[in-house]
Amino acid sequence: MSFQTSALILSWVAILLLALVVSGLVRQVHALSSGLAQRHPESVGLPPGTPAPDFARLAPAAPRGPLVLLFLDPDCGTCAEVLAELADHVDRAGLEFRVLYRDVAPARAAGLPVPVLAGQAELFDRYDALATPFATVVDRAGQVRHAEPVGSRTALRRLLDRFDPAPSGAGLGPAPSAARFDPDPSGATGPAVATHQPGGRA
Repeated sequence: MSFQTSALILSWVAILLLALVVSGLVRQVHALSSGLAQRHPESVGLPPGTPAPDFARLAPAAPRGPLVLLFLDPDCGTCAEVLAELADHVDRAGLEFRVLYRDVAPARAAGLPVPVLAGQAELFDRYDALATPFATVVDRAGQVRHAEPVGSRTALRRLLDRFDPAPSGAGLGPAPSAARFDPDPSGATGPAVATHQPGGRA
């Protein structure tokens, strides 16, 4: 058998093996896609009426309105956009906010006048925040009202408009005062990097 014939046979064997590998990968991707498609949207996050985990720590003082929990990731590009959108809405008189990160919070989060909590992997699991960015709305009584992924700035804006009992410009309450931040110099690695004092409250 000549060298050219041997090389041709080996090439065909390699092509066949590669085709089998690609076929297996395609089947796995299809199975995963089918499984995700069959999962109902309402199964993501905690269902309405569920007691909010660790609510007393997240809101030690009674919130003035619904509490919006944003679950973000520092390496998520969409999370950065959602964080930027949140900066335009922190003065809403009818809502309170908490920004949570599974591990370390990025330095850019320290510029927000809302509490930013790092090291919250347990709450990610307890709130069933499977993917980021993810939002959960909790009422003043500590009951979950709504949970959904917020994959864009527009999605977050619509969520806030839906649950804000005092829309911006309605004159239904004073805007929050400036927050006092004490971020960790190394990039906000502590369990909490921000404090917030709502305006109009002693």
